[in-house]
Amino acid sequence: MDTEPALSQTHRSAGDTNGRTANGDVPNTAERIRLELAQAWGEMGAAWGVTPAIARVQAYLMARQQPLTEREVREALGLSHRAASLALAEAESWGIVERVAEPRRVGRRGPAGTAFLAVGDHWQWFGRVIAERKLREGDPIVAVLEQKALEAEAAAAANPGDEELAALHEWLAAFLGFVRLFDRAVGLVPQIEPRELERGLHLLGRVPDATILRLVHLLTDLEDDQVLDLVEALSRLSPKAARRATRLMSGVVRTVGR
Repeated sequence: MDTEPALSQTHRSAGDTNGRTANGDVPNTAERIRLELAQAWGEMGAAWGVTPAIARVQAYLMARQQPLTEREVREALGLSHRAASLALAEAESWGIVERVAEPRRVGRRGPAGTAFLAVGDHWQWFGRVIAERKLREGDPIVAVLEQKALEAEAAAAANPGDEELAALHEWLAAFLGFVRLFDRAVGLVPQIEPRELERGLHLLGRVPDATILRLVHLLTDLEDDQVLDLVEALSRLSPKAARRATRLMSGVVRTVGR
């Protein structure tokens, strides 16, 4: 859903306000940084499959680190009421913004209104974006490819002398296999607990590129069954047994490598 057309006629993005907010005020340094970040994040949003308005709303709420009402968001970003409401609703559907009770204001009576808070755990909202993109983009294209591959297979079987159909079926089957592998890898990310994903990527970041490439090259020389059996066996160990096995394997590998 593209909320950009709903911007008001007087709308100015955070990047073209000549250093001023939507109300014409000169923002303090912290607010200027937040607005510029929101503008840059919005421009990047399209590459993630998220409309600029939604990405800007998320970035601004993340940088504010507190619940804000729809009015506070639209006034800060210069959005119309409709554009802000649509962007917040869509951000909520993506799982990157949550609806909370508006913080109590001194002297205000009656029930608290609605406010919006960005999901502060970066690993959590990243996993939610991946899951939503798989649902909206990955799953539908896999279904289309499966259907077309079946159609090409049936057509090729019904016309055994048609080389064009045979080639199309072969290509579709290979392409479907590639997309399925990629889609499965993407689908695993949301299933990993945020702290586990964080630690795994931090550990990966400490491994030199040359080491990773050597390991990948080494895997190509091993039998598939050997690698799969080892991975399956390791996955079934208890944490205590895994620590012991890791120490034993490290010693064995160092000895064999001499």
